[in-house]
Amino acid sequence: MQPRKVLVVDDSKLMHKMYEVMLRQYPLVYALDGRQALERLREHPDVDLVLLDINMPNMNGLEFLAQLRSDGARPDVTVVIISTEGREEDTARGLEAGADAYIKKPFHSEEILDVIQRLEAKGSAA
Repeated sequence: MQPRKVLVVDDSKLMHKMYEVMLRQYPLVYALDGRQALERLREHPDVDLVLLDINMPNMNGLEFLAQLRSDGARPDVTVVIISTEGREEDTARGLEAGADAYIKKPFHSEEILDVIQRLEAKGSAA
């Protein structure tokens, strides 16, 4: 089962353009920080995958993830952190916060597509 809609949360408009090219097979929605991402999730209940940066103004990715997971309104949403913070402890912290996967920047489009396929297979097996 493919994602119906993907929410890209990154404060870089250049990254938004890159995702647009890499993930053209998916409908995309964009947010520049965690606060805007929470709004987008309310506006787009069909979002089922979030690609999340960590370092952003206003509300960073881990704060967004903590709020998303704590309110329980969208337990079905899969979250993949994509960040320059790539040390082992950063990855562990992101996964402990409730992310389903972690990809370190810079990355290749194949990495994202592989993770999406792996998560889809895992979800459909459940």
